[in-house]
Amino acid sequence: MIETFADDSKIGCVVDNEEEIMGCRIRTLTHTEAARICILVNWNITTMDWNLTTVTWNVTAMDRSFIWEFDMLYEYYNRISLHTRIELALRAFKYIYYPLLAVVGVPVNVVKIVILSRRKCGLSKCVTCYLVAMAVADLLVIILDLILRHIPIVYRRYFYFLVSLPVCNIHSVLVYAATNCYVWFTVTFTFDRFVAICCQKLKTKYCNGKTAAVVLGTVTVMSCVIDIFWYFMLSDNYELFNNPWFCRVKSRIMRSTVWGTIEFLHYILTPCVPFVIIVLLNALTVRHILVSSRARRRLRCPSNVESPRDPEMESRKKSIILLLLISGNLILLWSVYMMYSLWGKLRWFAAWLLYLPVYVREFAFMLQLLSCCKNTVIYSLTQTKFREQLKNVGKYPFTLIVKFIKR
Repeated sequence: MIETFADDSKIGCVVDNEEEIMGCRIRTLTHTEAARICILVNWNITTMDWNLTTVTWNVTAMDRSFIWEFDMLYEYYNRISLHTRIELALRAFKYIYYPLLAVVGVPVNVVKIVILSRRKCGLSKCVTCYLVAMAVADLLVIILDLILRHIPIVYRRYFYFLVSLPVCNIHSVLVYAATNCYVWFTVTFTFDRFVAICCQKLKTKYCNGKTAAVVLGTVTVMSCVIDIFWYFMLSDNYELFNNPWFCRVKSRIMRSTVWGTIEFLHYILTPCVPFVIIVLLNALTVRHILVSSRARRRLRCPSNVESPRDPEMESRKKSIILLLLISGNLILLWSVYMMYSLWGKLRWFAAWLLYLPVYVREFAFMLQLLSCCKNTVIYSLTQTKFREQLKNVGKYPFTLIVKFIKR
């Protein structure tokens, strides 16, 4: 599929069925049309006349790189639209952003899992279970989604061999299951803190390591079961384009009402429903803490004299700060992805809705993947003992070197 433009605002061409390239729109061509165009242009970007100058781009879709994207942005900055400038800038930025995120994200999450698993951070057993589970889910998303999906798409000329591997539908099931686990683990952690703070009678029965293990196991199994339908809806061939599903889909399936409905429900289930639950539980928890803190202050110090230090309320405040930072960052970094996904599915049923540019989707993916690396920073800022353990881990290699030299 290819469509070319040669006007002042939209330059370039669209190759395959991936997305808008340089501001161009996609349309489906017949095999005859596609073959005729391929013969004429040989899959190279054709010479285009802007009535100003003739520019020859002998760059194939697979040969685009950071230098090419940056050079196009610099060379034709005054001749292209704002939409195209943003898209080119994001494309160039992804060549650096995704590898850097992978290099940082994998060791950071591994260290986080090791520190939390040692249980020397002063956290309860159930809280530790939830935080370790979220760290494992973060690591799986980075490996399955960032390293094995987005990086090969950005550097597709080096990973074109993946097209011949018939495992894309299995890969998609694992990606969506890991993503769902990550989001719903945050929901279960939020509910656990709500019970611990607001429901004292239920706290002893629910807030323990055994219950946490059962809840996390149930969420994991349910995520795998729910996402298994992707195995049958998608083909086993990689598309190597940054569509939401990244596998080839038969046109009759993709255009069917059943497909649109299932995908719409998928985005409702994750992340819309979790976001609503998280906001509701956090609002109730904060309200309970405010009310109880006022009551405790009146009981401990009825007069206007400054009340003495209350360890119980300080512990609750630290707990709610950790909870709000984790859940708030999840909602903030996933909000663009949720908006784009739902809006795109609504356009299946209401074509009159405004079309969102492709760079909105690219920006949404970048923020979504960033959310898998931010929890270590949050723990370091809010948990003193975790920060101490992190410092010890950082000092450990140097300690070994010093011991080796002294020998």
